Amino acid sequence: MEHDNDSFESLFSQSEEKTLRKLSPGEKIKATVVGIDKETVFLDVGTKSEGIVEASEFTDEHGELSISPGDQVEVYCLKSGPGGQIFTAKLGSGASSAHLEEAYHSSVPVEGFVKAEIKGGFEITLSGNARGFCPYSQMGLRRVENAAETYLETHMSFLITKFEAGGRNIVLSARLLQEEERRVKKEELQEVLEEGQTIEGSISAIRPFGLFVDIGGIDGLVPISEVGWSRVDNLEETYQIGQQVQAVIKGLDWENDRINLSIKETLEDPWDAAVKNLSEGKAYVGTIARLAQFGAFVTLAPGVDGLVHISKLGAGRRINHPKEVVEAGQNLEVVIETIDTASRRISLVPSDYVSVEDEEEKERREFQDYRASSRKDKRDAGVGSFGALLKAKLEEKK
Repeated sequence: MEHDNDSFESLFSQSEEKTLRKLSPGEKIKATVVGIDKETVFLDVGTKSEGIVEASEFTDEHGELSISPGDQVEVYCLKSGPGGQIFTAKLGSGASSAHLEEAYHSSVPVEGFVKAEIKGGFEITLSGNARGFCPYSQMGLRRVENAAETYLETHMSFLITKFEAGGRNIVLSARLLQEEERRVKKEELQEVLEEGQTIEGSISAIRPFGLFVDIGGIDGLVPISEVGWSRVDNLEETYQIGQQVQAVIKGLDWENDRINLSIKETLEDPWDAAVKNLSEGKAYVGTIARLAQFGAFVTLAPGVDGLVHISKLGAGRRINHPKEVVEAGQNLEVVIETIDTASRRISLVPSDYVSVEDEEEKERREFQDYRASSRKDKRDAGVGSFGALLKAKLEEKK
């Protein structure tokens, strides 16, 4: 009997809690599906009376229900009063003008179809004959290169920011809704993300300076220097929108909404393996990867570049830029001068390069060889003259 009393008190407490709770229009809650008929879904919304939502909001493209009793769903309170509690997951094509006005006052999302591109933005079909306008700047969180190609003939969720003339002047924003969704996801991710973690995401945008990666509703940036160990000049040649990538979290700045990522740190460092096969003083054939004002970078192995300083180019002729004598993509035979493992730098010279010191040494040796040769010639000439004189004297005596 004591257990029964506890159960009764628990049920009574829950009943009191439901009686006292009051929902406001626009409030978003989690509700439990307690019943379904042909057109209506009944919800336990934590109040004394049940809430209702149209079953059409939970049907798939084939008209099949995607929920069943016991499931939890997220809904918005559209109307709460003596006449009952009406909820919506988001207002769709079946919504009336009155419901659209309720959605405007209550900040409830509405579903629309992007029908046409017009001056300044897009025409959005909402319900029946209702039409709305969404400016370009309010279509998404970031600007896209080809807005028409991205948005036309797609279904999207919007917030109504202006509702005038009985619904004949409706202005919409998808961005405000996306910003709120991102704020919620940001709070969730703050609890689980930390620097040094390896995460997986999909590429959401490609820019000349790096990749934006969606890591669960918010974007992180992979700077172009962190994409790989080798230099990448055109990211669009290697990556594509929607591609799944792994990255390491390098920095988290929640206040400024900055998440720095590195794909490079998930890849094996080619330096350690390659440098074992390279030796100072030996010649190798590499490919000129890029030119700079101060010299030419030569790729010796994937991810391993060395530098030929401009002073070593030109075969002794003074040049103002490496492009005067070499070009990117050209094969070049080089000799490794030095390998600095601490700073990960390799200094190179062309295989036919002769330094000033070597040139002076060469000239000194050539001069010494010349002098030695001259002295020998003189000795040989001296010996020859004495022999001829001696022979002449002997002939005279005869």
